[in-house]
Amino acid sequence: MQTNPVFVESAVVFAVVLFVHAAVWTPLSWCCVALAIQAFYVQHKWDRLLRTGSAVFQFRPGASSGVLPASMVMPLLGLALRSRCVMAGNVNMERFGLVVSVTGMMLALFVSLIALGVTRPVPTNTCVIAGIAGSAILYCTKHTLTVSEVIEVLEVLLIFVYLSLILLYLLPRCFTPGEAMLVIAAISFIINQLIKRSLSSAGETRSEPLQYYLPVVVIGCLLLGVIFALLFLFLEAGSWAGSLFFHVLVAVLGLGLLLPWLSLLTNTHPIAWVIYFLTVENRRLWLLGYWALLALAAVAVVMQQNQRQRRSSGGKKEQASTAVRKAFHVVTVMTYVPGLVLDRPLLHLASAGCLGVFLFLEFVRFFRILPLGPHLRRMLPHFLDERDSGPLVLTHIYLLVGVSLPLWLTPGPCVPKGGLPGAGGLLPYAGVLSVGVGDAVASVFGSSVGEIRWPGTKKTMEGTATSVFAQVIAVAIFLLADGSLNLNTSYSWVVGSIAMVAMLEAYTSQIDNLLLPLYLHILLLL
Repeated sequence: MQTNPVFVESAVVFAVVLFVHAAVWTPLSWCCVALAIQAFYVQHKWDRLLRTGSAVFQFRPGASSGVLPASMVMPLLGLALRSRCVMAGNVNMERFGLVVSVTGMMLALFVSLIALGVTRPVPTNTCVIAGIAGSAILYCTKHTLTVSEVIEVLEVLLIFVYLSLILLYLLPRCFTPGEAMLVIAAISFIINQLIKRSLSSAGETRSEPLQYYLPVVVIGCLLLGVIFALLFLFLEAGSWAGSLFFHVLVAVLGLGLLLPWLSLLTNTHPIAWVIYFLTVENRRLWLLGYWALLALAAVAVVMQQNQRQRRSSGGKKEQASTAVRKAFHVVTVMTYVPGLVLDRPLLHLASAGCLGVFLFLEFVRFFRILPLGPHLRRMLPHFLDERDSGPLVLTHIYLLVGVSLPLWLTPGPCVPKGGLPGAGGLLPYAGVLSVGVGDAVASVFGSSVGEIRWPGTKKTMEGTATSVFAQVIAVAIFLLADGSLNLNTSYSWVVGSIAMVAMLEAYTSQIDNLLLPLYLHILLLL
């Protein structure tokens, strides 16, 4: 009997849920367990819709719906964050963790109800389970959150509904249902937080301007993409008139909206603050120079690979080998590890800026904006895989986001000056470990020397075992390079977390660059 990889993926996710609630038990834990059970049932109903072509929107083909692993990210992340902030005695962040957890549950429940509403015939048993889970979540929400916090959750849900309609229409085949839920939920939460903080007192003193740059970059790129996608209906693709209008729109949006918005949020001049931040220490200039050299090396690899493909294939499109594509993971590790060891605030700002550049270049490629658009359209196809089936090329953006997420999500107000003790000290390294090291090693060794396949998948046991071993070696290297790390007696927890996430990588059909860092981050946060 052939093993269904979705069942194994679900078993790994359930194991993570049980581990989290064994370490952090709250009244919301019952809701998380109920949510996981109903998401498991809904996932298989949605998989049937995808196979029969009855889904309302066009999702990424060749993958499961991914509802269960995506549904559990925000609830588990919020509960783990709350536990850390309780230990730190930070009441505001403790309440924030509860809001994150309940928001994730509400969004997952809403998506599940939509899936059940379009399923024919209506799955009675699944509807009953979803009703029980929804009742438990609503009951706990009433007795856990204040009125203002409930309003905040409903605001995120409203933004999520509108964004889902817009993005899933504009970007067919770019996401699975689970990936869409995860990405749109994150953007919705960011939009709500920015609006909330923008409406607060303009004279309020804010000590951390750095935390606002990433959300404003994300929202700015979202606005640029949506606005130009609508205007693109009236403009000719690849024309100088359309390209000039695009660049004018970028300038107006950046100078007329984003910079004043950042100034309001930070009570500083954004450009002056960035210049001061980058030049306040010579070490930061050296790091920037080192990263610039790595960026030039990556561009050189892309150009050299394209020239080789043109010479060898006679103009035919051929995909780059796994080793060549995973070489960018090596470049990413070489970029992030020095930043994590020497200057994490600089890495935080640089990664936010790099995300903005990546999104901007993808818009240039997609809309064929002159003069770079046509060149990018010719260069990137050699490095795509089966997951880039939609109009946008997102693999490289997912890689950047995956290694950066643990750094962006590290709860600064709840971290003591000496860093989190035990496994928590590895939190910023979770993306480098799971994606930069683990995923790359598993792919390269699995495709080259792997022979024994995991039942029901193309992944090999040799690749998974080598991935775990490489991540353990990487942890040892990080301990030698970073004096702030001290695992104490948490070695077994670190190794177990790495092994569990490696099993998730072996069986999931979702974007592993996005999913693996989040689950490793949750486990290390406990």
